[in-house]
Amino acid sequence: MNADRFGRMGEESAASYLCGKGFRILGRNVHSGHLETDIIAANDQYIVFAEVKTRRAFPASSHPFGRPASAVTAEKQDRLIAAAKDYLQKYRENLAGLQPRIDVIEVYVSPLTEEYKVLHIEHLPGAVRRKTST
Repeated sequence: MNADRFGRMGEESAASYLCGKGFRILGRNVHSGHLETDIIAANDQYIVFAEVKTRRAFPASSHPFGRPASAVTAEKQDRLIAAAKDYLQKYRENLAGLQPRIDVIEVYVSPLTEEYKVLHIEHLPGAVRRKTST
């Protein structure tokens, strides 16, 4: 399975997970210039901008590259924040009362087979936060 298809399947799994938690999907792979958000979802309290990281690993095992969320570098966090700000500015009248949040969703799939099989989904609400100046 190629990396693009693998990533799309992880995003599909994460979107299904969010729907199961009461969110409605507002957009997938939403572009704003060179910025992209994997999933934008909302419930009655939050608008969530989700970054999805999918890995072939058992959730409890050590991975040579660390947890999937560790791939969300400071540079990537800055881009996620910029994309969220842009979206919120464009659609602010439709989002009144919703609190924005940037989450990371880790999708772990079986490393033992080429068949795509989700073993675990780890949702990290508010994993990306605006930097505060001191």
